[in-house]
Amino acid sequence: MGQKGSAGVVRVIGQEADRAARLLHRAREARLAGERAAVAPRAEIDASWDRVARSGIDPGQSPESELLRAEEIEHRRHSTVLGEVMPVLRAGLASIADAAQQIMVVTDAEGRVLWRQGNSAVMHRAHDICLEEGAAWAEAATGTNAIGTALAARAPIQVHSAEHFIRALHNWTCAAAPVRDPRDGRLVGIVDISGPATTFHPATLALVDSVARLAEAEIRTRHLGAIERLRAVAAPILCRLEGRALAVDSHGWLAAVTGMPPVDRLPLPKSLRPGRVWLPSLGMCRVEPLPGGWLVQVADGAAEGAPRRVVLDLSRPRALAVHLVGPLGTSTQRLSPRHAELLYALAVHREGRTASELAQDIFGDGSRTVTVRAEVSRLRRHLAEVLAHRPYRFGDGVEVEVVHPEHPADLLPRSKAPVVTGARRGPAPC
Repeated sequence: MGQKGSAGVVRVIGQEADRAARLLHRAREARLAGERAAVAPRAEIDASWDRVARSGIDPGQSPESELLRAEEIEHRRHSTVLGEVMPVLRAGLASIADAAQQIMVVTDAEGRVLWRQGNSAVMHRAHDICLEEGAAWAEAATGTNAIGTALAARAPIQVHSAEHFIRALHNWTCAAAPVRDPRDGRLVGIVDISGPATTFHPATLALVDSVARLAEAEIRTRHLGAIERLRAVAAPILCRLEGRALAVDSHGWLAAVTGMPPVDRLPLPKSLRPGRVWLPSLGMCRVEPLPGGWLVQVADGAAEGAPRRVVLDLSRPRALAVHLVGPLGTSTQRLSPRHAELLYALAVHREGRTASELAQDIFGDGSRTVTVRAEVSRLRRHLAEVLAHRPYRFGDGVEVEVVHPEHPADLLPRSKAPVVTGARRGPAPC
């Protein structure tokens, strides 16, 4: 039922969903008018309304969006692991959705609808709100809704009636859960059940989340099967090799190894090609394709290919990268904003920084050494050949270049790190 908790929070539970929807409608209208409401939505809905309001979504707008072309939808279907587990999703949800007068919707990680199935009458009604293949249902496009809010929060959520930010969706209820690739934890899409508001049931979210977890288990099972097939191919080859070698799948997960301790996963560059390649965790290697993966042979003692130059490219805030330049070519590693801050601090202070000094550079708080050590450890998994420690620094003999944006104010514009904000105010020290 609709209830107000001790803090005046409206929750939709049980049979009084209509009353809860009315209370939520009042809370939402008060929020839009900038007034204080007697009741408030759930915390996750409240946070979503804040995000959507900041993005400039008009509550009176239509949920319509420009649809992807048919060929683009097919391309995305074949490019996502979700296509492999659609039988699991259909078996777990489609028939239930049909019987409950709802539809199952599956999107990619951008919130674009790739599949939908369920009650034919509801499919027809869904056309009126653009809940169809190729449509955009991220919060930035359609406001607060289960698909977009599950994407933003990276968590399962049910959105009912007036909890939707756009008024045109107030006659709908939806429950959605994220699906992650268990190989790397990356979110690959959203599974959702949507229908008229009269079809609301509090157990729907648990059902959707359970089926999403079944899909993840199926991805894991398929991955283990692929590893076993790769191991069967690679084992006889490794038996004939001398020295250190590994067989890994296309994501770097280990299938077989010889001459060295096993690792769970070998970090691989995004654009790996056969031939000689420098891998930060192993050094110079020779890489050859195998069915479903790669054979990686370590060229022991071949240090002549080590990177000698580092280019830290901060010129585009949405494409932060570090380029490692060596005798055998250039490799590129994309950077998170935090890792870009750390590398920038080390480029500024070529003499090196202690964990406490880096914490001061990044957080303005020298006591946050645990966080700094953890982040630098992650960086060194990919940049071990150019990053030294005790103190943290770029290695001896490594040339470092920083590519700045055209205007100093655009240097990592969202960063609050003192080492960055100081550089924005004056000439860059490197």
